[in-house]
Amino acid sequence: MMGTGNGSTTSTDVVVVGAGFAGLYLLRQLRSQGISVLVLECADGVGGTWYWNRYPGARCDIMSVDYSYSFDPALEREWQWSEKYATQPEILAYANHVADKYDLRKDIRFGTRVQQAKWDAQARRWHVSTGTGELISCRFFVMASGCLSLPKAIDIPGADRYEGETYYTNRWPHEGVDFTGKRVAVIGTGSSGIQSIPIIAEQAAQLTVFQRTPNFSRPARNGPAPQEKLDAFSADRSAYRHAARWSMIGVPGPITALGALQVSEQERRAVYEAAWSSGDLLPTTFADMVTSEAANETYCEFLREKIRSIVRDPATAEALCPKDYYYGTKRPCLDTGYFETFNHPHVRLIDLRKTPIITLTRRGIDTTKESLEFDAIVFATGFDAMTGAIVAVDIVGRDQLSLKDKWAVGPKTYLGLMTVGFPNYFMVTGPGSPSVLSNMMVSIEQHVEWVCDTINYMSRIGVEIIEPTETAEAGWVQHVNDCADITLFPTANSWYIGANVPGKPRIFLPYIGGVDRYRKACDEAVAQGYLGFRMQGPDRTQCNDGVIRRLQPDVAIMLEVIESLGLPAVESMSAEAARALFVALSAQRPPGPAVGECTDGTLPGKAGNLKYRLYRPATAGPHSVVVYYHGGGWVLGSCDSDDPFCRDLCVRSDSIIVSVDYRHAPEAPFPAAVEDAFAALQWVAAQVETLGGKSGPVSVAGWSAGANLATVVCRLARDNGGPAIGGQLLLAPVTDTDLTRRSYQENGEDYVLTGALMRWFLDHYVDPADRTDPRVAPLRAVDLSNLPPAIVVTCEFDPLSDEGAAYAAALAAAGCDVQHIAARGHTHTSLTLVDVVISGAPFRRRMGEALRRFGPAEKQSSRMQLRA
Repeated sequence: MMGTGNGSTTSTDVVVVGAGFAGLYLLRQLRSQGISVLVLECADGVGGTWYWNRYPGARCDIMSVDYSYSFDPALEREWQWSEKYATQPEILAYANHVADKYDLRKDIRFGTRVQQAKWDAQARRWHVSTGTGELISCRFFVMASGCLSLPKAIDIPGADRYEGETYYTNRWPHEGVDFTGKRVAVIGTGSSGIQSIPIIAEQAAQLTVFQRTPNFSRPARNGPAPQEKLDAFSADRSAYRHAARWSMIGVPGPITALGALQVSEQERRAVYEAAWSSGDLLPTTFADMVTSEAANETYCEFLREKIRSIVRDPATAEALCPKDYYYGTKRPCLDTGYFETFNHPHVRLIDLRKTPIITLTRRGIDTTKESLEFDAIVFATGFDAMTGAIVAVDIVGRDQLSLKDKWAVGPKTYLGLMTVGFPNYFMVTGPGSPSVLSNMMVSIEQHVEWVCDTINYMSRIGVEIIEPTETAEAGWVQHVNDCADITLFPTANSWYIGANVPGKPRIFLPYIGGVDRYRKACDEAVAQGYLGFRMQGPDRTQCNDGVIRRLQPDVAIMLEVIESLGLPAVESMSAEAARALFVALSAQRPPGPAVGECTDGTLPGKAGNLKYRLYRPATAGPHSVVVYYHGGGWVLGSCDSDDPFCRDLCVRSDSIIVSVDYRHAPEAPFPAAVEDAFAALQWVAAQVETLGGKSGPVSVAGWSAGANLATVVCRLARDNGGPAIGGQLLLAPVTDTDLTRRSYQENGEDYVLTGALMRWFLDHYVDPADRTDPRVAPLRAVDLSNLPPAIVVTCEFDPLSDEGAAYAAALAAAGCDVQHIAARGHTHTSLTLVDVVISGAPFRRRMGEALRRFGPAEKQSSRMQLRA
């Protein structure tokens, strides 16, 4: 099967690039399936990252018991880790033990660098060429080259001029380095710098640390593995590993739904102190740590206080305190005495933001303030992460398309496993997978098993080629971005987005949705007939095109939480019981943003007084006024039931929001709600200046059934000579009573508002004989002309989406000024969930902007900004 020497040819089923933990497991699994495999490795031994990264202090930051293979219980029993966080030599010894135990070396070609892999469409094979001149033909080509394996090029002027000793943490000499008595410079304070600096300081006569960006780090508190961890692992290995596979980061542990700002400062600090003492890389703190600036900042300041308490020199301590990014948005670190090192008299910190390097010289480093001489310089400057090692190989797919060209503006993958245009090409922990945001061993095993199962499946059904579809790839790229966009991660210039490499596209590279949700997506793609993949063979073609994740990620989480509550179906309840449930659930919501003033009052309705709640901005008035009608199917809700959403509208629109009550069915069926809605509009319009508003037209807004009422009062105002309305904001409006529309068929279950619930609402609100009345079904109105400007917001996964879109089209056809906004990935209820569904913020921002435009002569004022 194999050839040797220059110019020889080899034929095999699979070529794997890299003999790290991914390559070793691929070799073992594929070979066990009777598939021929050749692993190509440029190093002289196994271990991948752990072969190259031998710098002082190198060790894992995932507990050793978790950072290990789980596929063989015998391996787990016979290998005992000596420490909580294993050192590089021990991890490398583990890799060698695995290679020996499963006799893997015989199928690994060491000292072999892959130069090109080219797809041959006619032969349906990859042709792989190496630096030794060998050509290898294979059916499947797999890059298992690691996420952090290609060192970043040194981008410091004069780097080639320095004549002293130079070392790179990512390519450390195997024989080690002795810095005793030497003047040493370390450039970089990322993970490798933080681990190596304390040890280098123990040897060096002088140590100068050049810091580009300060880093958050906590003490690792290394030593024996925690007994409770070992006990949990030993008690039921299978259950422990299962919990890891279905956890957020690939490590079993508790989760919390509690937000940092939901507890007292004393409680919050106790949680942070416990995290500081734990020595864990990602201890459980609060659920909103990666989504809320305010919550994250409380932890940032706690960590800064710790740094200030450790480092005695105030100026040095302050320079070591990160202040321009949020905790976790750059890779957090664990250390052993890192901050304490700066208390030594022979250790100095130079902040490159204040004192940049001008150039390296023959004997040292020139900064903007001084010239320094060094005997040795250590570059701890990191990697071209995630994509660098992949595109370093010239991978050429269909139609002579190179992967480097395809990814020139950022990587595009489906599930982080494959990419369009490159048949039978797989990546292990590639961009678009959890990879560096997870326990890599768990992610590696999941990817390897998926690839092996897929190759086995193809053999069983008689197909030779697999490739993702463009639709599936575009959908996954969108989903990866959606997941990142609801977090703080994209706000930092980190290597997660390629910011450390000049000229690299700024794209969030890993999948942040979690190991568990990622595994579920991969499993579902397979269960749905390999959704998003096209497979071809001599006698058959199989393609089930589509997108695996269309819901916004936080909407999906919200639906999971609701499902876990096991609530009864509202349509099975009485109106009274449904109202009690609605009130109880509403009490659990975050309160929404603060406003200048919130007051309650009453106004005259058609059949008696109605309650209202007024929200006033904190800015100087007078303000535009908006009459708001709450949702709830004409049965549920009140003037304060949409409180967080009304607060959000108040701040974003800089308008007074008057949320008005109306009589509810079944006690007061149609047309009671319409009569009260119009009476409330008339009263507010007459009281504008008394309420502190600008003179001139008011606007109307509403959600769901409330949006239905907003449409109706606009027609009533038109037909009754007023009051004047500046505009109408209609969020997920009810505009018809036809429950046979396509959106009912597609979205009528599983998304909170169901077809059955909508029928329950209508049955309570209006007799069947009246359901075509335009005051119930505005879309059926004969005349929609001369109505106020409108913004209609529909949600993709809403039974009402089609009728909302139809109403927007009908307004446009009647000559009205209308804007239709389709909220991709959202449900009927999700846009109103302020501070719960963060992906709704951009749409809420647009709604606020629309209300500003609707108001009388927009004034200039300071405006509170909300994060979108």
